[in-house]
Amino acid sequence: MATSNVKYECKVAINDFILASILSDPEASSLVGSIDNGTSSSRFLLITSAGKILSTAQVEYEQCFPSSSPYNGNEGASCAGWHEHNPFAIWDSVAMCMVKTVEELAKHGLDLSNASIVKAVGITNQRETTVAWNDRTGRVYYNAIVWDDTRTAETADMIMKENKQPNINPQDVLRSKTGLPVASYFAATKLRWLIDNIPELQRDLNSPEERDHVRFGTMDTWILYMLTGYRRSVTEMENNERLAHIGGEFKTDVSNASRWLFMNLETMSWDESLVHSVCKGSNCWSNNEGIVSVPLSALPKIVPSADCTIGTIHGIPCSDKGSIAFKNVTVGSMLGDQQAALFGNNCVLPGMAKCTYGTGLFLLMNSGVKPMISTQGLLTTVAYQIGKRIGSEESDPSPPMYALEGAVAFSGSTINWLRDRVDLINSAAETEALALSVASNENMYLVPAFSGLFAPHWRPDARGCMVGLTASHAKAHIVRAALESSAYQAREVFEAMTRDSNINLKELRVDGGATANKFMMQFQADILDTPVVRPEYLETTAMGAGFAAGLAVGVWGSLEELSKMWKSDITWHPNMAKEERARCWKGWNKAVERSLGWIDDDN
Repeated sequence: MATSNVKYECKVAINDFILASILSDPEASSLVGSIDNGTSSSRFLLITSAGKILSTAQVEYEQCFPSSSPYNGNEGASCAGWHEHNPFAIWDSVAMCMVKTVEELAKHGLDLSNASIVKAVGITNQRETTVAWNDRTGRVYYNAIVWDDTRTAETADMIMKENKQPNINPQDVLRSKTGLPVASYFAATKLRWLIDNIPELQRDLNSPEERDHVRFGTMDTWILYMLTGYRRSVTEMENNERLAHIGGEFKTDVSNASRWLFMNLETMSWDESLVHSVCKGSNCWSNNEGIVSVPLSALPKIVPSADCTIGTIHGIPCSDKGSIAFKNVTVGSMLGDQQAALFGNNCVLPGMAKCTYGTGLFLLMNSGVKPMISTQGLLTTVAYQIGKRIGSEESDPSPPMYALEGAVAFSGSTINWLRDRVDLINSAAETEALALSVASNENMYLVPAFSGLFAPHWRPDARGCMVGLTASHAKAHIVRAALESSAYQAREVFEAMTRDSNINLKELRVDGGATANKFMMQFQADILDTPVVRPEYLETTAMGAGFAAGLAVGVWGSLEELSKMWKSDITWHPNMAKEERARCWKGWNKAVERSLGWIDDDN
């Protein structure tokens, strides 16, 4: 692995009013930290016991889009669709956010070196992004493969062919146990690609001495391992290769584990038969007939999402040598980003739903204590589980809560495409005014199937298209169609959710950057014919991880207490005529049909 690719400086914002309140009586104050690792940046928040945000810090890091690779089959073959992260860039961005928060607050008079004021830290993360390393040597085998990377589409096809069963849709061969289709999206396909292609990893998995030191993890596991581990005496090799810490906690929570294709939803544990189904066809085992699968020791221990025994931070060195940030602070939670947003939006009762508009679009509905296997192209996933809590008389974890999820690959990234690739806009902030400058899309639609269509279609053969174009269409119509495409995709998922659950959702809680676009939120309410509600704080993902961590250590005593801190900011009510809604929806479905079938065996 190369040296870290942290690209930008850390930006720290402090709420002076809340800071003044804490400084007036620091001994009576309790803070909870929240690490939020996203696709393009890491953030760190400090949250008060009243549910207010004291500070935020953010660091962006470099995105790796290889143009060529020695691991891409035919020499010179295109790596279009590959997306990687340097795992040390992710760790450095997290550490920088935490350290800079401590240093900036110290400049304003709040000393966090006395860790008693910070009761716990939670972790939320981009799901499915997968890395592999050796815990004995500290060597990372390859960059982390990001959740939206498309190289594993071929891997998913191989897994389906290797597990073909009569009268079962190939994508659904593992769904009865996992709740998931076989698709490039999930972590197991990335693990399979790694064991198929990385020689050093293949050697170690086939070595009796090294096999039990191989570690696979999503970003929650990687961040926890680095937070709770010790720095090695030798942190870099001669070629500047970074080494992972040693002795860290190797764990993941139920929400992240449910995104692998390896976890059995009923037992809430890794299922050896699932691991074997995904890995049995790998060329990794060609030279060792006695080994045909990845050992379960290479997968992290599955724990509840909120639990006071997850781990303890070893401490992060600050700029002024001798100071250590967050030493001995409890890691109280781990949650996949979308489940954290569900928790942060207070969707803790069955039938409550939220939609997060980020790089992609993710709509989740709390489905209760029993997994609901979808027949409509949705994902069955674990929402969260409450485990051991300080101050609680209950010693056993509570039953896990499940969710139905629809994941859409392109939402905010469609607007980024207009800005960065097409040069149609200079910033996302322009899009609202442009969309409102025309009365309608004039029957023009943009389907952003740039890497296929995710839920509810699961069509990797789809590609993006604009249809219905006439000479009267202009830039504003294209921008409007791009914004509308997110709302249409959300309705596809929303309707599938209703058919699966037989629950008519009464409102949709929303978060993410696009909720600042009033045109888009109004159109979302119109096309759904359902109220759309934006909360007071848009940082619901980070808030959800923080709330779960605080619940684990007793900052908050119950879900009911947490529920009282959620407040709505704006509600958009539908005001589109029924006939206009039907016309728009018919046009969108025609456009989706046009996007299908573009990729075939010859292309």
